[in-house]
Amino acid sequence: MSPFLFWALKLALLLLAVAMLCALGRLLAGPSAQDRVIALDCLHVNGMLMMLVLGIVYASSVYFEAAMLIGLFGFVSSTALAKFLLRGEVIE
Repeated sequence: MSPFLFWALKLALLLLAVAMLCALGRLLAGPSAQDRVIALDCLHVNGMLMMLVLGIVYASSVYFEAAMLIGLFGFVSSTALAKFLLRGEVIE
């Protein structure tokens, strides 16, 4: 791995961790439920991206599979929460 790529990946991990902390702050202090749902969506996207960067760093396909699962479950949970906030029920 080249030194430029090494430091770029380390910087990406650091910035993703900062983004996750910001989203966590919005999740805890969000004035409305919609703000909290968007913060949770941002958290799962940042977590998925962090797993992808870790997969590049460690050259392991397990991280890519975990990122795919995080993306899938994050999409389903965001859709269910949005439907619950819109109608008050998830399953009709």
